[in-house]
Amino acid sequence: MTRQQHASGPAGVRGTERADGLPFHPPAVASVRAAAGLMALLAALLGLLGLTGWVFDVDVLKSVLPGVATSMKANAAVALVALGVSLFLVARGPVHNPWAAGAARAAAVLALVLGGLTLAEYALGTRLGIDELLFEDDTANVQTRVAGRMAPNTAAAVTLAGAASLCASTRRLPAWISQVMGLVVGALGMLRLYGAAYEVPELERFGAYTGMALHTAPALALLGAAAFLARPDEGLTGLVMNAGTTGALGRRLLVAAVVAPPLLGWAVLAGENAEMFGPRLGIALLVWGHVAALTAVIFAALTVGRRVEVAHGRLAWQVRQNELLQDFMDHTPAAVFIKDLEGRFLAVNTKFEESLGAARDRVLGRRDLDVLPTGLGRHARDADLAMLAGGAPVQREETLTLPDGPGEFLTTLFPLNDAAGAPYAVCGVITDITERVAAQREVQRAHRRFRALLESAPDATLITDGSGTVVMANAQVEHVFGRLPDDLVGTRVVDLAPASRRRRQGALLGAYLRRRDPQPAVVDRNLQGLRADGSAFPVEVSVSSLQTEEETLAVLSVRDISERRRAEAARAERYEQQRHIAYTLQHSLMGEPPTLAHLPSAYRYLASVQDPGVGGDWFDIIPLGGRRTGVIIGDVMGRGLEAAAVMGQLRAASHALAGTGAAPSRLMTALDVFVGDLAGQLVTCLYLILDQDACEVTVCSAGHLPVVVLPPGGPPGRLGTPVGVPLGVNDPGGVGLPFEETTVPLAPGSVLVLYTDGLVEQPGTDIEARIDVLARTAGTALTGVRAGPEVLDRVADLLIRTSITAPDDHDDDVTLLLLGVPGPAGADGPDGADGPHGPDGADGSDGAEEADRPDRPDGPDDTGR
Repeated sequence: MTRQQHASGPAGVRGTERADGLPFHPPAVASVRAAAGLMALLAALLGLLGLTGWVFDVDVLKSVLPGVATSMKANAAVALVALGVSLFLVARGPVHNPWAAGAARAAAVLALVLGGLTLAEYALGTRLGIDELLFEDDTANVQTRVAGRMAPNTAAAVTLAGAASLCASTRRLPAWISQVMGLVVGALGMLRLYGAAYEVPELERFGAYTGMALHTAPALALLGAAAFLARPDEGLTGLVMNAGTTGALGRRLLVAAVVAPPLLGWAVLAGENAEMFGPRLGIALLVWGHVAALTAVIFAALTVGRRVEVAHGRLAWQVRQNELLQDFMDHTPAAVFIKDLEGRFLAVNTKFEESLGAARDRVLGRRDLDVLPTGLGRHARDADLAMLAGGAPVQREETLTLPDGPGEFLTTLFPLNDAAGAPYAVCGVITDITERVAAQREVQRAHRRFRALLESAPDATLITDGSGTVVMANAQVEHVFGRLPDDLVGTRVVDLAPASRRRRQGALLGAYLRRRDPQPAVVDRNLQGLRADGSAFPVEVSVSSLQTEEETLAVLSVRDISERRRAEAARAERYEQQRHIAYTLQHSLMGEPPTLAHLPSAYRYLASVQDPGVGGDWFDIIPLGGRRTGVIIGDVMGRGLEAAAVMGQLRAASHALAGTGAAPSRLMTALDVFVGDLAGQLVTCLYLILDQDACEVTVCSAGHLPVVVLPPGGPPGRLGTPVGVPLGVNDPGGVGLPFEETTVPLAPGSVLVLYTDGLVEQPGTDIEARIDVLARTAGTALTGVRAGPEVLDRVADLLIRTSITAPDDHDDDVTLLLLGVPGPAGADGPDGADGPHGPDGADGSDGAEEADRPDRPDGPDDTGR
């Protein structure tokens, strides 16, 4: 903020000026300017005295002590006169007269040139012809090195003083520049005065150079002070001369710094000269004196500062209270006003200005009829008088027409009373409730629409509170429950269920309402309703939540599903009939595998839940004579009757080909040709010939999963066989990929596990890892036991349970076949019945019994095995 800007602060400060945020009293500023001008004139007078001495050859005017002290050189006298005139003109304030401004700058330039050229002579060691330009120096024999040349410290001070006067007269430049140079000029003058006062020649002249005249020093000190004070309301001087606490403290500290040290130094030197104490004691006393003086000045300044701060704090608190009140009013969303008893506005807030469309200065001090529209002004005045007559606050909703249109408003009027209880003002708060009224009307319309929607619902709809009490019902409840809607309001919703079901159905509703974020749900299992005549009927309930400001409501849509249940029962009966037919078809297509005494076995078949008990998996066991057995397992891609039909054909063909003694690779090649004639079919298949006398197995695989082998006493593994392409991939008209077979030795007492992909495939799992789990589970179950039919049957159940965790949701056919391989006849007992998995009787029976019952049934039973 510039010094031309005035504060609009509270009374007592109003009218002061501010510079850089500091307050100034104009009279004080004018007094400082006058003092600066006076100092400049005194300095010019000293210079003029020196110049007069040269003009009239008066030695006492040239030098204070003629023949002893250095004289004031003529150039120095001219410079002092010019600087005094220049700073006098500058200290008067902004110079609007161009002649005066030009004169001030010209005088400053003259001094600057004289001082600068003299400094150049010293620096270059030459003569520029300016030293005796005016007068011949007849005092050169007194502390003067070069005749007529001013001292180097005088030249430096004159140069700085000229520059300071130029900067002070240029208002665009910051004031601190001229003020800093003025302080340096004053310091150079005071340094010479300290040398004279303390009799220190080294401060009078430097080396062999010319010394500064004694009366030049006070002139320079006065010029420095004038330059510092020429702009008293700006820069560094503004910190000292302002009317605030900063100025008060600064002035006292500055006076103490200028006066106390010289006096203390003079006193110490006087004591030393009088031989009252030595230098060391003198220094100690000087330090102590400085500390004592500064301490006294500091506490005196703090006392003044405290008084100023207390007064300032009180004033600031009062101003802050007013500002807080106005801020509170301005940030209030309602329009607020205060009027006197005559209806003149004393205070309004920003919202009032915005609503009225008029600035605050056009409102304050005027009456209602002068500011408000005619009708609104008369209405406001009547309302104020009515409130004052009643003597109590009044609040009402009303429609008012403002400049921006009509609206709904909540108006509150109340009196402001003095200490005696008499009203002295009227305060009003006007809140715009147009949106609230519109929202209330919209809520009412929405309620009517909701009620209409509720009545148009085709189902019986009940709305309950959090405790399950009916708060609303539509007309459909009469059709469903035989009771009127009004009769149900206030009753418990669980009373609409049979007594035996109320506890469960009430618990379901309570659990739903206790959810953190209840989502709509439909429940139709084991729910029943109760008609007015006491008859029960099955219902389907759609439940959702409705959040209100007070609580969460439940919306129940109840539908009588008696007809649906009857239709579902009839449909289930028809489905069961179809499933029985499909199961019979599947059983006939797969046939019954033969029971071989030398080859204990167990199998399981599970159809996909997506089809009525039929699929494309199959397996077959074909006796080939002696202790040679052919085993085939396959999987037709796809489900349903079509896959089952293809499976039946392949089973019949493979059984016939195996019966001819065809090698596994030839059988696969023939089946591949057969599948190739069936459009769009793809089949995985594996055929092996087990020769127990030779203890080997010959295997050929057409894209089927590997056989798991469980050797006696060893870890489970996979039968190492090459895997060919699935059946149906080769081109029927060309040369396809051949099917390879391999013969692998097989230890007596081993168990073979054959299966289809439905057993080990699950979404999101690794099929190889699932096969490893299957092998480990079977190996663990068969450790230490003989692989008899009963043991294999139990292991098959175990593998189905561990692999198919959710049989009701399994969507693929599953086939599992376990084969125990006792080995050659007589290897471990009669006909190899005992096997090497354990001693006789490990599964609860001895070897003799097994040999005596070679025709023990091993086929499927009623459980699908």
